[in-house]
Amino acid sequence: MRIEPEEIKNILAVRNDRFGEFLLNIPALRALKETFGNARLELVVDPYVKELAECVPFIDGVIEWGRGSHSLLEKLQLISLLRRQNIDIAVMLNPSREFNIITALAGIPLRAGYDRKWGFLLTHKIKDSKYRAEKHEIEYNLELAGLCRAKTADKSLVLNISGQLPLCGIEDTDRFIAIHPWTSDPLKQWPQENFRELAKKLTQELSVRIVIVGAHPLSGQDSSLFDNLGGNIINMLGRTTLKELALFLKKSALLVSGDSGPVHLACAVDTPVLAIFASGLPGKSSRRWGPLQKNSAVIERDNLSEISAEEVFTKVMEVLNKR
Repeated sequence: MRIEPEEIKNILAVRNDRFGEFLLNIPALRALKETFGNARLELVVDPYVKELAECVPFIDGVIEWGRGSHSLLEKLQLISLLRRQNIDIAVMLNPSREFNIITALAGIPLRAGYDRKWGFLLTHKIKDSKYRAEKHEIEYNLELAGLCRAKTADKSLVLNISGQLPLCGIEDTDRFIAIHPWTSDPLKQWPQENFRELAKKLTQELSVRIVIVGAHPLSGQDSSLFDNLGGNIINMLGRTTLKELALFLKKSALLVSGDSGPVHLACAVDTPVLAIFASGLPGKSSRRWGPLQKNSAVIERDNLSEISAEEVFTKVMEVLNKR
């Protein structure tokens, strides 16, 4: 298929996995919109991510499609919907046999993605070498968009987030630091007690309020970790939607976190990040997943237990003094 940008009217982009990975596709989505300025850009996301997807300024529509199994009827209904929308280009931003099949059966003429999971159904494809972590995830996503000649000079993350913070004792004028203490992967977890020690030190030495953010604790994660540390620490674990979490991060002076989705959410609302990474995991390194937001910083070690709360506190001071 010859690509004539002015003739492309409808584009489908698929990224229906976790919200952190989704956010790092914003530059690729921008590239599609800038290159095909006359086209409507429809995005397929997990239902949990929908409220964030709707805050991406250049998305025209959102289709919810969870990562779990779907019935044959649901798949046929989606194929029928895509046929009616006369999609010109589909870009599978995460490898998906399901969407390689669906977009082929929907008759979409240009189907781009990684040469995996029935990649023979794609018309434009590249080898998936992201596990090598030779560049940032944003660059890999732009490489995929480039299969259909899409490009942009703007690699920033952006979300249009506005509103009031949930009632929690924090006012819009209050200065606070957000801490996200956990990751979904134990191999990337800075010791929990270090997060507690850091929160305590920040409140004592900076007289700053701390908001603990994140989803409900997983197995092995103690939700009472920050109890009994004084009134300057507000525990919001499991008490916010993704959009409310974005609001907290937007209004915070800094986010301190391990390698996790909130790192990229903070970048998307223009908040500096201090991220703690395990350097001995090539495919999960800061080179691929680190924050690119201005004034952000990374502390990285092969052994995360070697990173002390004192070292992180010192780096927090450096980042705050740059603002």
